Order: sequence, then C-alpha cells, then structure tokens
Amino acid sequence: MEPKFSGHETFPLRYGWLFKSANLLNIKGNLSTSSAKDVQEAIVELGVGKNMVSAIRYWSEACSIVKTLKNDASQSLTDIGRYLFLPSVNEGTTRAAGVANDPFLERIGSIWLIHFLLNFDEDVLTSYRYFFNMTAMQSFEKSKLIFDIERDAKVICDKEVKESTIKKDVDCFLHTYASKSLAKGKKNFVIGEEHFASPLIELGLIRDLGKGNYSSILDERPTLPTEIFSFALLRFVFEIKASETAGFDALLSDQCSPGKIFRLSERGLGVQLDNAVKQYPNLLEETDTQGMRQVRVLKTFDENETFQFILDDYYRGSK
Repeated sequence: MEPKFSGHETFPLRYGWLFKSANLLNIKGNLSTSSAKDVQEAIVELGVGKNMVSAIRYWSEACSIVKTLKNDASQSLTDIGRYLFLPSVNEGTTRAAGVANDPFLERIGSIWLIHFLLNFDEDVLTSYRYFFNMTAMQSFEKSKLIFDIERDAKVICDKEVKESTIKKDVDCFLHTYASKSLAKGKKNFVIGEEHFASPLIELGLIRDLGKGNYSSILDERPTLPTEIFSFALLRFVFEIKASETAGFDALLSDQCSPGKIFRLSERGLGVQLDNAVKQYPNLLEETDTQGMRQVRVLKTFDENETFQFILDDYYRGSK
C-alpha cells in the first residue's frame, strides 16, 4: 500500500463538497490544482479558499467520486459519482429524467455508501482506512492510535511517515467521524455547529469522550439499509475475494469487508446477511455446513459490473 496521510489540508469532509466537485467537473471538465490559474478558477467556481479547493479535490478522489488519470493528471467523474450527484440522462433508468439520486446526501443510506467508498481501498493507506480495516479497538486514546499507525505504516507501506504528519491526518479523520459526547454534569453543554459539518458524523461510528479518548463499538447498525449492505457485500466478494462465495468470518473481519468497514458486531452481520438473503433470494444464498456459515452469489457478473441495480432498489424505494 502507498501511504497518503496528507492532501486534505486538515479540513474534514463537509456537506456539499462532493456535489460541488461533481457539478464543477461536469460543467468544466476539470478540477485541477496544478497551476495558479486552475486554482484561481476553482476558487471562484466553488466559492472557497485555496486550501479548501485542495481539500475538496482530496475528498472527492478519496470517496471515489472523482478519479485522476495519472498520465495527464486530468480528472473525470466516476460512474458512482455521476450516479449520485448528477441528473440522469440515460434511457431505461429507474429515476425520473433530470433528477439526481441524492446530490445533497439527504438520505442516511447515501452517507453509509460514501463511508463504504471512502474505506473500500487496498492500495492507499490513510488514518481512516487503517482504523476501519485494520483495527478492532472499541475504545482508544488518540495518542495510541497515532503511535500504532506510525509503527504499522512502516511494515504495511515499507516507508516511514513522520509522526507530525500522521497526527494531522488522525485529527482530520476524527473531526470527520467523531460525534461529541455530553460532558458529565453539564446539562446545558452546547455542541458547536462545526461538529456537524461532516455528513459522516451522522453514522455514529465514533464518539469523542473528551480528553483524547474515543469509543467505537461494534454494533448492529440499524440505520444501514439492506441495499447498501448488499452492494458492499457484492463488491467485497467479487473484487476482494475474487470468488462467488465468502465465509462469515471473512465478511466480519477481513480488510475491506462489510463487517469491518461498517463496524458490525457478529450479531449485526448475521442480521444484515439474513435481511440481504430475504430481499435478494435469487441473488444470494446463505449456507451453514457443520458450523461453517457462508454466503454464495447465485449469479455470474462480468468484471465491469457496477452493481448499480442494487443501488437502484434503494433510491427507487426511498423516494
């Protein structure tokens, strides 16, 4: 894996940023920050400062909304970026013409989807991907997390990364995800508006307990829609396992698995699997042979399959 503990300019992901980048890229065909002219144009179009332009590009790429072609550094919208943030122009779509699926991330399923896309990556290591894919800690100190990442990055990436760089990345990661807990004895404790700036806080995956302490329990995730879980399951089985089957333990604990990324408890994964099999009986089958639970995909797909039909079920059903 390649380490990438910078690029966000310490700005957490904010509401509206992904839509702004998708819209700008759709209109101008470029989100480059390689020249002063490009940056100035982006500042005007996005209505933010120079550092925020870089942050918007960073998060758009990290969330798989935008991809940059390495040979010429030009950008283009991904299929999922176009699907979420731009109006449909294709015939045969399940949504009304001229209507984007969820450009402002108003549905909780869209936020779960963004969380999955942000962390479904085996190639680039960040603080959040380390936490959601490589740890099982349910309570932790920020200082210990920084220490662990610095130590493990040397092995995972075969490169040394400065502690100060990792600290900034961890701070940004926690501001992107962590909700504030009510301080004991402070009935009128007020949480600042800035703590709700990131949509990912709504997922409740990490709680800031104060004084550098955090919690992140493994849970059932009742707000995680079956369709979004099923989308993540299919991506994991075909892209990571390169198979048509996956064992329960792999779905729970492997890197990039839905169990890991969504921080599901064992019971939570079981509930999600049961719901997925019930909703898609012609697509998914769960077996239990001598205590070995497995899920099998009953259909074959080509390597270019995006599993958009699963997302269609969610967005068509929630309107």
